[in-house]
Amino acid sequence: MDLDEARKLWQPKPGWLNTASFGLPAEPTLTAVQNALTEWRDGENAWERWGDTADRSRTAFARLLGVPVADVAIGSVVSQLLAPVAASLPAGATVLVPEVEFTSNLFPWLAQEQRGVTVRTVPLERLVDAVDADTDLVAFSLVQSADGRVAPYDDIVAAARAHDALVSVDATQACGWLPFDASRADAVVVGAYKWLTAPRGAAFAYLAPALRDRMRPDAAGWYAAEDPHSSYYGPPLRLAADARRFDISPAWFCYVGAAPALELLAEIGTPAIRAHDVALANRFLTGLGQPPGDSAIVTVDVPGAQEKLDRAGVRAAVRAGRVRASFHLYSTEEDVDLALDALAG
Repeated sequence: MDLDEARKLWQPKPGWLNTASFGLPAEPTLTAVQNALTEWRDGENAWERWGDTADRSRTAFARLLGVPVADVAIGSVVSQLLAPVAASLPAGATVLVPEVEFTSNLFPWLAQEQRGVTVRTVPLERLVDAVDADTDLVAFSLVQSADGRVAPYDDIVAAARAHDALVSVDATQACGWLPFDASRADAVVVGAYKWLTAPRGAAFAYLAPALRDRMRPDAAGWYAAEDPHSSYYGPPLRLAADARRFDISPAWFCYVGAAPALELLAEIGTPAIRAHDVALANRFLTGLGQPPGDSAIVTVDVPGAQEKLDRAGVRAAVRAGRVRASFHLYSTEEDVDLALDALAG
C-alpha cells in the first residue's frame, strides 16, 4: 500500500500536530479495538485470539526495524523494558546520558546508583566526545522529546564501540518515521503509542543476544515461558531461549490495536513516511522564517503561541518552554497552514 492510499485510513479533525504526545489510530486499529471491546462486553471467549495479536505485533515491529523477531521482547512501557538492562550493569559502572533526556530513559539508570552505578550527563551535542574509557553504557533518545533533535546515531555507536561500551537507544520518538539500523545497538526500546499509532500500553525492545546473556528476567511470568500455554502452573522454570524470556503478559486490547497499526506502517515503509513528515515540518519552519531541518518534530518560540493555537483549534504541545509541533503521515498541508495562520494572527 502506498502512502497516499494509506492516508485515507485516517480521518482526524483538522489541526492535530501533536503525534509526539500520542499518535492517532487508523481505521483498522480502531475497528479491531472496538470489536475486541464488544467481545469482552458480550463474554466471548476470545482471549487466545487477543493474545495472538502480541506475536503479530512483534513480527511487524521486527520488520520495521529490520531485526530478527527472536530478538524482540514485548512489554507495556519503555522504563519497564529498560529495567533489566539497567539491573544487568555491574556495580561501579558508568552510564552516559544526554542532560535533557526524557526521564523514562534516565530514571532506570539513576535507580541503580545505590549499587554504585554512576550516571553522567552532558549536552547532546557533546555526547560523542564524552564517551571515554570509563563509559560502560551510552543511553540516549534517537529523537529528543523536548525539541525534536535527531541524535548522531552512527557517530555515537562508533564512539561507544571504540571504548567497548554498550549502546541503549530510546526510539519512541523516531520509530515509525525515521529509518535507522537498529541492529547496531545493543538495546532499542520503543513505546508504540506515538509514531507507531498503537494504543498506549504496548511497547517493544530489540535486545541483542550478547546483551541478553547478561540480563536476568526478574519479571518473568507465564508469558515468558518457552511454551506459555503449557506453563500455567508449577515448576520447573522453563523460560524462552530468545528475547521472549523478557516478555510480560500483554495488555490484550493494546496489542489488538498494535498489530494492525504496525502491520500498516511496515507495509507503507518508513522512508516514504519520513519524506512526508519532514516535508510538512519544513513547510512549517519555512512559514515562520526558520531554516529547514531533518526532523518530524520542531520547536519554535512565538509569543503567545499556545493561546493563538488554542483559539484556532490547533493541537500542539509546549515542551521546555517552547511550542512543539509534530507531523505524521495523517498530517496535511492544510494543518500546517492553519497553524501558520494562527501564529501570525
